[in-house]
Amino acid sequence: MSLIRRLAEDLRAARRHDPAARSAVEIAVVYSGLHAVWAHRLQHALWRRGARFPARLLAQLTRFLTGIEIHPGARIGRRFFIDHGMGVVIGETAEIGDDVLMYHGVTLGGTKSARVKRHPTVGSRVVIGAGAKLLGDIEIGDDCVIGANAVVVRSAPPNSRLVGVPARVEPRTPADPEPGFFSDPALLT
Repeated sequence: MSLIRRLAEDLRAARRHDPAARSAVEIAVVYSGLHAVWAHRLQHALWRRGARFPARLLAQLTRFLTGIEIHPGARIGRRFFIDHGMGVVIGETAEIGDDVLMYHGVTLGGTKSARVKRHPTVGSRVVIGAGAKLLGDIEIGDDCVIGANAVVVRSAPPNSRLVGVPARVEPRTPADPEPGFFSDPALLT
């Protein structure tokens, strides 16, 4: 996929998730969550090519400018959107699927100090509420909804709702937010 198509896809994703968005120009200029994701793509490319110090340096600059810290080693899928972003932290071995919506104050953190997979793996079409903490090498299935301020320390199957401290895993109900924000095929191109 070309760079221009990927940027346009990200702009459409931001517009789809944020009803306050008025135009693609506004989103491109003022949305710090989008800036952090775009910067991460460059940093991750550097990281994969072995340019670890420049990648980390750019990540720290992005953190300073946006308030969002994404380690260059983290793997992030397509159409990832961080709404209001401030305080988001995504660790080095975290993996995030496609079409994930994340709100401010979320942490995808590690629980080990060894050089192993130590951060969460988040499936596709997941909504992560403000202030949620996902800790350790856990797996969150596709189409899950994680409540605000939940502390998730155990894996969850697809189509789950995770709420509380520590988070309880429950089946999703019709009243839960719809994680499949990208049901419009035009948004997937």
